Amino acid sequence: MGGRVTRVFRNFNVENRARREISKEKPTPAPRHPTARLDATAGSPDIKEEVLRKDDRFLTLLKDVYVESRDPPVPVKDGGGERLPCKQQEKRLTKLGHLEGLDIKKVPKGKISIVEALTLLNNHKLQPQIWTAEKIAAEYSLELKEVNSLLEFFIPFSVQEFPKETKKAIKSQKPKQLT
Repeated sequence: MGGRVTRVFRNFNVENRARREISKEKPTPAPRHPTARLDATAGSPDIKEEVLRKDDRFLTLLKDVYVESRDPPVPVKDGGGERLPCKQQEKRLTKLGHLEGLDIKKVPKGKISIVEALTLLNNHKLQPQIWTAEKIAAEYSLELKEVNSLLEFFIPFSVQEFPKETKKAIKSQKPKQLT
């Protein structure tokens, strides 16, 4: 809304204001100060010849100067197909059961996939005596501290169904009629 108001004021009488600016007389620029150096070299051919002439004395001095530059020797790598040994990450196969089509097949040790995380959380929720933090850490190659944090802070959703009696109780109430 505010943009419309400002646009109206901005576009008001635009053509007349533009013509007024264009018809104004342009200010004359200040006169330039003549420089002695540029004017002297422009008019004198003697100075141009002096600049372009080569001085033999300076040329002999320049020939005496000799600069020698040497780079440090660079070792040539002739390894061919050799590569530096890199840290290989140990991987383990995932324990997905019937859900193996949904997730990745190999996971680095010390990590779990999403499906595995949901599975172990659900197993711990349903059978906490069997699926203890120690057993989960050993089963999935995890640290005990991380497993304890996982079990403490992440809880899978649970579905709750309300009994049908409450639905009947709600339906059995008669709505009040307005008179």
